[in-house]
Amino acid sequence: MLNSARHTDVVIVGAGLAGLSAAHHLIGAGVTVTVLEAAERPGGRMVTDAVDGFLLDRTGQLLNTSFPELLRTPGLEGLKLRPFSPGVLVHADGRNHRTGELRGAKRAFTTARAFAAARASRSAGLDQARLGVALARLAALPSERMLARPDRPTADTLASRGLPARTVEGFLRPLLASLLSDPDLSTSSRCADLVLHGYARGRLCLPAGGAAVMPELMTTALPAGTVHQGVEVTSVGTTSVSTAHHGDFTCRSVVVATGARAAADLIPGLRLPGFHPVTVLHHAAPEPPLRDASLILTGSCPGPVAHTTVASEVDPDRAPLGRALVTSTVLGAASGLPREELDRAARAQLSRVYGTPADDWELLAVHHDPDAVPAMPAPHDVRRTVRLLSGLYVCGDHRDTSTVQGALFSGRRAAQAVLHDLGIRPTHTGATLRAA
Repeated sequence: MLNSARHTDVVIVGAGLAGLSAAHHLIGAGVTVTVLEAAERPGGRMVTDAVDGFLLDRTGQLLNTSFPELLRTPGLEGLKLRPFSPGVLVHADGRNHRTGELRGAKRAFTTARAFAAARASRSAGLDQARLGVALARLAALPSERMLARPDRPTADTLASRGLPARTVEGFLRPLLASLLSDPDLSTSSRCADLVLHGYARGRLCLPAGGAAVMPELMTTALPAGTVHQGVEVTSVGTTSVSTAHHGDFTCRSVVVATGARAAADLIPGLRLPGFHPVTVLHHAAPEPPLRDASLILTGSCPGPVAHTTVASEVDPDRAPLGRALVTSTVLGAASGLPREELDRAARAQLSRVYGTPADDWELLAVHHDPDAVPAMPAPHDVRRTVRLLSGLYVCGDHRDTSTVQGALFSGRRAAQAVLHDLGIRPTHTGATLRAA
C-alpha cells in the first residue's frame, strides 16, 4: 500500500483529529490523500488504554455537545456522547454544591428572571439567578461579538462579569481553569468567552468507550490504505515528504497536522507556543464513591486535583461490572509531582471531596503530558493562518482554540485552503468558518 501511495494529491503528516478531519474534507472533494502517522495507532493525544477491563483516557480534555464540528466532521456520525449531569458540583464548606445548571439558554433566562422577580431572601438563590442570566446572555451572543471584545488575560476580566465575588471565585474561576487547563487563567479572554459560550449552550460530556473512539471512527470511515502508521516523517516541502525508513512521497500539497512541537521541528520558523501541563489519574474503587454522573470542581478543597468524576457513572463502558472508575485531573505545577507523592496527596483530597476513604482504591494509571494543551495567552488569534505558502499548510489545536473543537475545525480550514489553491470548490462555504 505504501508503494501505491508514493504519489498523491495531498500528503498529511499526522493522524490526529486535525489531520483526519482534513483528510475527510479533502477526499470528500475528490482529492487523493495519504496520511502518514509516526505512532502505531491514529489519534495523537486521543489515546485510550485498556487495563484490567477499564478504559483509561490519557487526555483530560472534555467534550461539549455544543461543539459544531462533532456534527460537521465526516466519520463521526457513529460517535456516542455520554453527558455529565447538568451543571457541576463545586466542593465548598465541606460538601458539594450543584451550580451552573442550565437546560437551555431561554429556560435559564426565564428561570433567572423568576428568581430575581421573587427577590429570594437567600443569597444563594440570587447568586444562581445572576449566574443564570449571565450565562444565558453569553449563550445568545454571536461569536463575532465575543471576538470583537478587547482581548486580555481571563483573570483580569472576571470582576467585570457582573457577578458577585463569591460566584466568581466559587464557580467561574475553577470552571474556567478546568475547561482551559489553565489554573492561572492567563488565557485570552476571547477564548474563555468562547468556552463559556459552549458551556452555556450544551452539556459537558465524554465519548462513549473512551477518547480513542473518535480517531478510530474517523480512520475507519476513510478509504482503505489512506492512513499509514509507523511512518516517521523527517522533512517536508511543498511537493514532497521524506521519511526515516520509507523513502520519499511526492504530492501537490503537504499538510502538517502534528502537535505544535513536532510541527515546529518540521517547519523552521513556525512559532512554538507555550503549553499547559496536565496529569490524569485513574483509580479503581470497589464501588462508586458518588452515584452521580457529575463533574466535581474541587474548589476550596486543598490538594493537587482540579476536577474529578466517577467516570464509570458518566460512561458505564469504562469499568468492568461491579467496579468503579474515578478519573481526576491535575493542572499546573502540581501535575509534575512524583507519582507516589501525587497519588498520596490526591487520595487525601479525593477522600474529602467524595466523603469516603480512598485508601483502598487501586491506582490504575498516571498519565503526565507536559505539552498537553497549547497555551492561548492574550492576545490570541483564534484564526491563525493554516496556509504558510502555496503547497504547505499546517493545522491542529495550536492554530485555533486548544480544544477538540479547535482541532477538528483547524483541519477543515486547512482542507479548504488546499482546495482553494488547487482550484477546487470547497464542500462548505467560508461563511461557516468563523471561530472554533
